[in-house]
Amino acid sequence: MNDLDRTFGSAAVSPEARRQLITDVFRRVAPRYDLMNDLMSMGLHRLWKRRLRRATSPGRGERILDLAGGTGDVARLLTARGAVTVVCDPSVEMMHEGVARDLAGIHWLAGRAEALPVGDDALDAVTIAFGIRNVTRLSEALREIRRVLKPGGRFVCLEFSRPWAPIRPAYDLFSRTVIPRLGAWVAREPSAYSYLIESIRRFPAQEEMKDLIAQAGFERVRYQNLSMGIVCIHTGVKPPHETD
Repeated sequence: MNDLDRTFGSAAVSPEARRQLITDVFRRVAPRYDLMNDLMSMGLHRLWKRRLRRATSPGRGERILDLAGGTGDVARLLTARGAVTVVCDPSVEMMHEGVARDLAGIHWLAGRAEALPVGDDALDAVTIAFGIRNVTRLSEALREIRRVLKPGGRFVCLEFSRPWAPIRPAYDLFSRTVIPRLGAWVAREPSAYSYLIESIRRFPAQEEMKDLIAQAGFERVRYQNLSMGIVCIHTGVKPPHETD
C-alpha cells in the first residue's frame, strides 16, 4: 500500500480527478479554514502545531519548507525561531489568505508535494501539518521530500491518525456528525468537510505510515502520539551521506 490511490481503495478515480477534487475543496473552504480548525479541534490544533515546531527544532538561518502550509500558521511559528521559511501549497486561495495577513518573513510558493519546485539537497527541514493525507501519490511525495532535503535534513509531519481504542467510538461519532454540521453552519461547505473527515478515516495508521516513510529512504523514523492518538507527529532524517 504505497500511495493514496491504494489507501483509498478506489481504482475508478484517477489521480488527476482526485487532485482536482482536493483543489476544489480547499478553494471553497479557504476563507474560513482557520476558524473551522479552531472549532473542530476546540483550539487544540494550535498546541499540536507548537509540538510540531518543537519536533522540528528550527535553527536561526535554516531553510525550511512548510509543505501544504496554507495560510502560514505553522510557517509563522518556524519563522519566529529565526528560520527562513517558505510555504509551498497547491492552493493559491489558501495562500492568499495568509498573504493578506502580511506575515513578515514568510515566502510563498505554489507547488505540489509530488513535484516540488525546489532543487536537490536544498533544505534543512520539511514540515507538513494536516496536509499529507491530501496528496494523490503518497510514496512519490515522500521521495520528493527526501530529494529536496540536505543530507541529514529533517522531515516532520503532523497528521490525524488512529485514536486509542477506548475513545475511538466517541471520536468517530463526533467526526461523522458534528464536524459536517459545523462545516454547514460556519463554512457553508458541509460536503467539503465530509470529504476531509473521510480522508482522515482512510489515512494510514501510525505503524503503516512509519513503514511508508522508511520505505521512502528515511532513517531514524519515529512517531509520537498526541491527544491519545487523535494526531501523530512522524519524523525521519535523510541519510547523512546521501545525495540525490
